[in-house]
Amino acid sequence: MAKANVKDLLEAGVHFGHMTRKWNPNMAPYIFMEKNGIHIVDLHKTAVKLDEACAALEKLTSAGKKVLFVATKKQAKEVVAKHASELNMPYITERWPGGMLTNFVTIRKAVKKMNSIDKMKKDGTFETLSKKERLQVDRQRANLEKNLGSISDMVRLPSAVFVVDILREHIAVTEAKKLGIPVFGIVDTNSDPRKVDFVIPGNDDASKSIDMILSVVSEAIKEGQSQRKADKEKSKEGEKVSADTDADFDAE
Repeated sequence: MAKANVKDLLEAGVHFGHMTRKWNPNMAPYIFMEKNGIHIVDLHKTAVKLDEACAALEKLTSAGKKVLFVATKKQAKEVVAKHASELNMPYITERWPGGMLTNFVTIRKAVKKMNSIDKMKKDGTFETLSKKERLQVDRQRANLEKNLGSISDMVRLPSAVFVVDILREHIAVTEAKKLGIPVFGIVDTNSDPRKVDFVIPGNDDASKSIDMILSVVSEAIKEGQSQRKADKEKSKEGEKVSADTDADFDAE
């Protein structure tokens, strides 16, 4: 299983928290010290919690489950999009659509609308529209793609949500909790760790820190996906052997 390395976490600046005056007292167990008015996260605890999160994510993905990644802050968007895309996982890096989880049926309708526009362009229907109508449809398609393109293949609710900055993405966290969907989160010293199921204490503001944590998380998910693939192949081989044995009996 992918393991967190304290030295790597240190070099990536995962230990830098927020100013002490902005802290959330519930983060006290994860704070090592205060330095120059900044809280320093205990990276040994970060490593332990990151390993716990990775173990859970590996187990989920080995069962073929999907994880929705959420990060709309500037310094996290590209990092999350890169990792989630490589893992073939859905992600939200633009504005969180209200009701994304709690009103998933409506979100799916919007995605279907986007797909229907694509179909119009393929079958020639689009060309029969007036210039003004084509412009309106193109604008609608672009807006849908920007907000929902990264979840167009998500046909059902995710089995887990991974959030960068649980304070900023509080609506996503609230919706997931309401539906009983486990939440994994990078939690800085200004946030309440009680809001999520799997806390990863650390710097959620620096791209390098976010990338470091997601690299470890990605490795765990890849291992889960590999296990899933191996189990499927093993199952197919078992079915083939069973079929061959049945055929031998029939021949006799």
